[in-house]
Amino acid sequence: MLIVQKFGGTSVGDIARIKNVALKVKAELDKKNKVIVVVSAMSGVTNQLVDYCNQVSQLMTNENLAEYDSIVATGEQVTSGLLALELQSIGYKARSFAGWQIPIKTDNTPSKAKIEDIDGEFLLKILEEFDVIVVAGFQGIEPESNRIATLGRGGSDTSAVAIAASVKADLCDIYTDVNGVYTTDPRITDKARRLRKVTYEEMLEMAYSGSKVLQTRSVSTAMANNVRVRVLSSFEEVTPDSGTILVNNNEEIMERRVITGISCAKNEVHVTLEQMPDHPGLSAIIFGALAEKEVNVDMIVQNISSDGKFVDITFTTGKDEIERVKQAIESIKSQVNYNKLKIDDNIAKISVIGVGMISNVGIAHTMFKTLASKGINLLLISTSEIKISVLIPKEYGELAVRILHDAFELEKRRVA
Repeated sequence: MLIVQKFGGTSVGDIARIKNVALKVKAELDKKNKVIVVVSAMSGVTNQLVDYCNQVSQLMTNENLAEYDSIVATGEQVTSGLLALELQSIGYKARSFAGWQIPIKTDNTPSKAKIEDIDGEFLLKILEEFDVIVVAGFQGIEPESNRIATLGRGGSDTSAVAIAASVKADLCDIYTDVNGVYTTDPRITDKARRLRKVTYEEMLEMAYSGSKVLQTRSVSTAMANNVRVRVLSSFEEVTPDSGTILVNNNEEIMERRVITGISCAKNEVHVTLEQMPDHPGLSAIIFGALAEKEVNVDMIVQNISSDGKFVDITFTTGKDEIERVKQAIESIKSQVNYNKLKIDDNIAKISVIGVGMISNVGIAHTMFKTLASKGINLLLISTSEIKISVLIPKEYGELAVRILHDAFELEKRRVA
């Protein structure tokens, strides 16, 4: 088998943990599997590097972000080299590679680059010479400028899945500090249960709605390329029953459960442009400017004044997008003529997710009734075929998760 193993920051947090990761790699090599390893920076290192950048330059332009990428990419390069050295010390022929050496080619969006191409043939050829390859995650190279580009926080997950797709790996194991995907965050309620299987669509919605187990783009890459992904713990022995595996739409899952999980995102902001003169194309101007700044927008609501002359537009986005949002809105101020720009970060987004929602009714009623029973007011609502999300005051976030987990009896249901 050809396996890609990815180890996150907590898994490689210090030298003792890097030695533990080497044993996980050894276990696969001893089974005569071919292995490519992708690593994150040691826990806390990227935050420290970002802090160094902020101490030098508060205003991040595209030019500054190019330097930012060069700096923050070094964390993964340190980890990959250390793991390769450890694997060599226990008797394996190992070699580390930075993203640009493969190369992992990206677009030209600083700090949020998207992978466009990976030379899988190069990796397979190198595997003929070495027992194991260790690749620095989170990074690639932008071909036009020939500079390092980073993929955004959690980008090592995307690196691993994209590499797995490029070499047509049999399995992509994502090792983290939890032993799989749960019905909700176990830190919020001890009733959370591990899911043995979850569909790509469910995992994509969960990742986008606040679950931190996998990065959103890694899930969409896995789904697009049908990469077999398994989420495992770095600190537990791997057995056939370990972790959670991502699968295609599964009728068996749909019949067994209506709701798969509940997520809570506390890193969202609620942005409102108030009292704009209404005219055709207004929304296109606003969201076009946001798109140019690479701002990801989620929930959108438009309210029209009683006389039909003015409109308020509200949307949500991540806290890390705020500076881009301000720049985008400022660039179109004369075109949209908003009276006031309001930004509220005292919110939480609660999402109920499950492929079974497609063929079952009453989910929204149960959700809204349960929240109302505790006096929790809904600020915004959005839906898809397999998800209902509500925006609520942040102080009710964890309470909402617990009561909804109970209301949908996720601790009692058989978890496929």
